[in-house]
Amino acid sequence: MNKIIRQSVGIDVSQKKLDIAISGITDELEVSFSCKGIVENNRRGFAKLLSLVRKHSVGVPIVWVMEATGVYHEKLAYFLFEQNCQVSIVLPNKISNYMRTLTIKTITDKISSMAIAQFGLERKVQLWNPPQKIYQNLRHLTRERDQIVYERASIKNQLHAEKKQAYPLQSTIKRLEKRIKFLNQQELEIKSEISVLLKENPDVDKEVNRLTTIPGIGIITAVTILAETNGFELIENKKQLVSYTGLDIKEKLSGTSINGRPRISKKGNKHIRKALYLPSLAAVRSNEKYKSTYARIVARSGIKKKGLVAIQRRLLEVCFLLYKRETNFDLEYDKK
Repeated sequence: MNKIIRQSVGIDVSQKKLDIAISGITDELEVSFSCKGIVENNRRGFAKLLSLVRKHSVGVPIVWVMEATGVYHEKLAYFLFEQNCQVSIVLPNKISNYMRTLTIKTITDKISSMAIAQFGLERKVQLWNPPQKIYQNLRHLTRERDQIVYERASIKNQLHAEKKQAYPLQSTIKRLEKRIKFLNQQELEIKSEISVLLKENPDVDKEVNRLTTIPGIGIITAVTILAETNGFELIENKKQLVSYTGLDIKEKLSGTSINGRPRISKKGNKHIRKALYLPSLAAVRSNEKYKSTYARIVARSGIKKKGLVAIQRRLLEVCFLLYKRETNFDLEYDKK
């Protein structure tokens, strides 16, 4: 009889329930499933899930794998981590790409949990650690501010359209202006909270100040990058960081008939990509090196956005290097 050498628990997460599948792989690389079921997505369901897995455990390492589904997976991830379980949170596109290799025609929550469990057995998954409290709070604040900025821009567009009408309604204009004023006040409050958090955490404040020595990188951008990467934890190299943010290049070439234009994958953290857009514009204006890089790419491709994406990628890589080397940005580095 073949011996099971590793087990995996695949969890398909939804708002109210968790579809689970417990699988194992033998020394002959054969995959089998010992249990499938459904539990509630709450503390009572988590306890039931833990008891069920322990019942089917055969004394080998177990990895718990789940998709990053909005915020619905977070409570379960924290619960399992507190129970000293090995947890891995995988981006949904990785699971969907893996499922295509299994030639699955019908996709249900049950089948998805089985595919996730098998993914955990056949792939080398990265274990998840909870973000530090400071980075978690900063992430909440930067995302809230981002939403406020988006909402304010939308209201400003409405206000502009209302004022340009032949017969604008003054009461509507006053309400729109009042909402803009309210959002401005909320943004100031968020910035104030960020400042307080940084003062209470001198080490993080020091890293933020280090990143802001890069031309174009401001405090909000630096805080966003650190918060979304948990202080570059588990980031081993620049290539991994670029892939994490979705700024990696995706090409589609096959034979002579398929010759797709290279694009960024966008399969990653959208908050960092968005935070780097305005800094890339500022960097092109203020730094000759970035300006020449941007001009060269635009001259070759004729696409301005492509040049800006290259600068965003460069800024992100420099942030990572400065953090790892614990040094400030030096304009004369190349000459030295």
